[in-house]
Amino acid sequence: MLDRLDHALRARPERAAVLTATRTGATRVRATRGELAELTDAFAAGLHARGLRAGDTVGVAVRPGARALAVMLALWRLGLRGAVLDPGAGPDVLRARLALAEPSLVLADAAAQAVAGWARPLARRARLALPDLASLGAPVATVGRRLPGCAPALDLGAARSGVPGQGRRPAYGDSDADAVIVFTSGTTSRPRAVVHTRASLAAGMASVSALFGAADPAGAGDPVLGGTFFVLVPSLAHGAPVALPARSPAVLARQLRRLRPRDTYLTPPQLRDALGAGARFRGRVWTGSAPASAELLSRVRGAGAEEAWGVYALTELFPAAAVEAREKAAYEGPGDLVGAPLPGVTAKPDGDGQLLLAGAAARHRYLGEEPEPWVRTGDRARLDGAGRIVLEGRSKDMVLRRAENIYPGLYEPALHVPGVELAVLVGIPAGRGAESAGDERLVALVQPQPGAAEPGLRAALAGPLGRMGSARPDAVLFARIPLAGRSRKPDRAAAAALAAARLRGTR
Repeated sequence: MLDRLDHALRARPERAAVLTATRTGATRVRATRGELAELTDAFAAGLHARGLRAGDTVGVAVRPGARALAVMLALWRLGLRGAVLDPGAGPDVLRARLALAEPSLVLADAAAQAVAGWARPLARRARLALPDLASLGAPVATVGRRLPGCAPALDLGAARSGVPGQGRRPAYGDSDADAVIVFTSGTTSRPRAVVHTRASLAAGMASVSALFGAADPAGAGDPVLGGTFFVLVPSLAHGAPVALPARSPAVLARQLRRLRPRDTYLTPPQLRDALGAGARFRGRVWTGSAPASAELLSRVRGAGAEEAWGVYALTELFPAAAVEAREKAAYEGPGDLVGAPLPGVTAKPDGDGQLLLAGAAARHRYLGEEPEPWVRTGDRARLDGAGRIVLEGRSKDMVLRRAENIYPGLYEPALHVPGVELAVLVGIPAGRGAESAGDERLVALVQPQPGAAEPGLRAALAGPLGRMGSARPDAVLFARIPLAGRSRKPDRAAAAALAAARLRGTR
């Protein structure tokens, strides 16, 4: 897919590739297909001129968009391994992670260097923090506009003769070689990083293309809205320009109205914010990276979408399963239905009920560890009679109450009644004596939709709560649920702390 994109960009260089929106929602062309191809060529030549060769690791601290895509295409062409830096992980964790990856070079845009330097106090408010990039033990090169205090720029005027993929020289083609490192979890003492090979990354791209139907010639030229690598590559490869979603919910709503994309890819928090701003949709809407309730998907369809899909995916295997709003809403059993495994994906629970996944798109290994055939998801799950995956909660989120193991994911979907924006179940220490024994209180933290009245929500929740049996919460609190990370998933630790403070009568 990436090789195909590299060639496809040159076929119609004058056509728009990456779009953005003004504050009024009007569309602006950020880069044409020809400009994206030229930028890829320049990055590849600059990296090659610095002596980087196949198998070397390059840290990438570049904001999502045309420049980041060109960087990844250049790395792919040269057979380099990209290590993705996430400013939200914190400097100590990032420093430990990159010590494991040992990059030969770090590519960073001016914004990333500002976060690590003069703008650190401002960035800290947004929970962004990078270590001093120069302290990572590898040289740093700036891509894009260079501001005072930035590292020297990558040479975009470097000679292109002899660069793989230029002219008649073939691009790097070892499918078993590492392609990308994505850090997902772990501490400063034991960082963990997912390693995808060129083969597994290509298989994931093919799965996304097949799932989203990007090859449909009837809509190949219509715009697509989304900002992730897994949206940009298949969409551009099939001729569709991609618009990066506006950050402001109000501007995003205006962007959707004026752009009218055939496919929209937003995270659940982005969808909730857009709906709150009065957004209208058309075509198909896809969401993932965090749990998407049947209520949220139904609201998206109610706002004009023909289809609303929840995609179950992991960094270790993307994508794994998908379910459309109507199928999810029709499911009445316990747990969270996320759909049937996609073609090429094998799913099974192990003896402890943890979901295991395998397939061509699965990661090869964790960095510094031996390869494993099965991806251990950390999710408790079962397969229903139709072979669909039903999640029952994260193993690590288990709440222990009165010697009973309660898995929040098994019950949280039932809390998403009309008027509820988001809901989680968390455990907090049950009391001074019980705390030493590990016993917990189970608390439902519920975030209402704007304008939803608390008395009405309590009445609507009475039925679902009454059907929870021994897992019925000890308390129901209404509050805004803290979010964390790039995907803005519910921050369960912060939610538990909030619930504990509220129950103690403090703010």
